[in-house]
Amino acid sequence: MVKESMDDLGAFLLVATQRSFTRAAAQLGISQPALSAKITALEARLGVRLLTRSTRSVSTTEAGERLCKSISPHFDGIVSGLNELSELRDKPAGSVRITSVEHASQTILLPALAKLLPDYPDITVEISDDYSLADIVADRFDAGVRLGEQVAQDMIAVRIGPDFKQCVVGSPAYFKKHGKPKTPHDLTAHRCIALRLPTSGGVWSWPFEKEGRELKVRPGGQLAFNTISLQLDSCLAGLGLGYLPEDVVKGHIAAGRLQRVLADWSASMSGYHLYYPSRRQPTAAFSLVVAALRLRGGKRGGR
Repeated sequence: MVKESMDDLGAFLLVATQRSFTRAAAQLGISQPALSAKITALEARLGVRLLTRSTRSVSTTEAGERLCKSISPHFDGIVSGLNELSELRDKPAGSVRITSVEHASQTILLPALAKLLPDYPDITVEISDDYSLADIVADRFDAGVRLGEQVAQDMIAVRIGPDFKQCVVGSPAYFKKHGKPKTPHDLTAHRCIALRLPTSGGVWSWPFEKEGRELKVRPGGQLAFNTISLQLDSCLAGLGLGYLPEDVVKGHIAAGRLQRVLADWSASMSGYHLYYPSRRQPTAAFSLVVAALRLRGGKRGGR
């Protein structure tokens, strides 16, 4: 059977079940003569008569009845499959892959997804934390999350987090032994815990600003990590000073486990953005994730 006959088979089934060319033609949106010609062509191609026509009714021949019983279940399966696709449009499904950084994943992505995903069990999200500036197209990510100034201009960028401050912190035991720095320049005499950047291979230089003056200090010490969590653990253990996001350390500062220094020099970071190619055609699942992450009026976007 050639593929072009599928429409004719569907038309035949409709005429056979409706027992009327007129009603079947109305449902198909074609004229009765056009439908009649379609069935005649099918019968000619098969070499058998499928329908018995009279002025008042239409009925299947023995061959037509056998064909109905044979192909009807398959057409029912096609209809069922199309209905399932329709349900997926009403209830989005699919996977979303995001390259992010640890801080954004823990403080923004995970809380937002914890609210979204229970209502959409057919959506899956994969998050890969990496401080390198990944090529989201080449690496087959749907989107990336980075600070605002790190997003390329040819990308669509959606703000998902507010600006935030960095804090120089250390444990009381560390400060008791080594003293406290008075200016960022004093950090060169301290054990600073560095963040290694995989893209350049170097360590992140700590930015500072005060009254319009900006400077950067390259941290030096015995430890360097590629995760914020290990930097924090090292600070709590008294192994050195860290330069960490304010929301990461504020609980430890309030509890007295860490102390903040150089607060008047703390730099303001530009906040996290979700970015993706402008040529991308968003799926329903991706659009839901973007809406859940979008920052509106200082609060995360909701449904």
